[in-house]
Amino acid sequence: MKIELKEFTVRELVDGYHDDGDDGEDGVKGYGGKLDIRPPYQREFVYEDKESKAVIDSVMKGFPLNVMYWSVRDNDTYEIIDGQQRTISIAQYVEGDFSVDKRYFHNLQDDEQEQILDYRLTIYLCSGTDSEKLDWYKTINIAGKELFEQEIRNAVYVGPWVSDARKRFSKKECPAFKIGKDYLKGKPIHQDYLETVIKWISEGEIEDYMGRHQHDESAESLWEYFRSVIAWIESTFTEYRSSMKGVDWGSLYNTYKDAELNPVEIEAEVEKLLDDDEVQRESGIYPYILTRKAKHLNLRAFDDRMKRRIYRKQNGICAICEKEFELKEMEADHITPWSEGGKTEEANCQMLCKKCNREKSSK
Repeated sequence: MKIELKEFTVRELVDGYHDDGDDGEDGVKGYGGKLDIRPPYQREFVYEDKESKAVIDSVMKGFPLNVMYWSVRDNDTYEIIDGQQRTISIAQYVEGDFSVDKRYFHNLQDDEQEQILDYRLTIYLCSGTDSEKLDWYKTINIAGKELFEQEIRNAVYVGPWVSDARKRFSKKECPAFKIGKDYLKGKPIHQDYLETVIKWISEGEIEDYMGRHQHDESAESLWEYFRSVIAWIESTFTEYRSSMKGVDWGSLYNTYKDAELNPVEIEAEVEKLLDDDEVQRESGIYPYILTRKAKHLNLRAFDDRMKRRIYRKQNGICAICEKEFELKEMEADHITPWSEGGKTEEANCQMLCKKCNREKSSK
């Protein structure tokens, strides 16, 4: 990993500055077009007016701004990793987008303008392997508005694949939002959609997947995968409910996409489970139906008062091994399991030692 500390003047920074706006393909650029200040489809947070004006006030007074970080790309271009909004504030002021103390840049005297343009910014230029950059960016991601994990990965694995993926998954009204907003949590501009879908398709190996696809011309395969997941959800669980939002759908799709499933029977079971007072987590119904693992349902548990009553009734004796234990050494168990119709009520409760309870649960 190579980290070089350099200084750039505001004059150099704002050379060739342009902002394509929300729908632009180039994002926000500066430094003669060689610096991606905000790459297209990256999160578009904006300073409050007072924050932008505070930056300009510091520049006018010659006070130092915090050090910023740029990533060095293979083609001798750069991308801002930290310091994006400070840079945009400076460029916007020089461009005349806002005033400070009712004075726009063009209202300043020539010497005042020159003082701003000659102001020197301290920049760390970071270059190295993808893994080295990733570790470094995570380390320095500590000040100001922190980057999300996926934004750091986007900076490391920059290329045509990331640019296309951002376009599809990271804009406010992106295609992924239009078809997936009912099933995914988070916000596209926070990279939540992109991170989630890469996690699904890579089975958790996000960085490995991005490294392998970094130089692909497009993210079409990721997009087609996402469309397949959504289509599978809607054909398998045919009635939408708000509890479907945020389920780990990609993992379920990866495992069960080729299974023979009956949507009519599934819908009937969903309704039955929704009416079951024992089920405490509605979102767990969907993975339960496919996996048959009751842990997803967060089934109702016996409360402490009921446990104490049953413990006293059994005189501290485990109902299976018939040995005596302290209350803290025992656990409440359903005599008739929930899967066989057992309820979480005192008549269906017994106290078992931890060993016996584990052995019973594993059978």
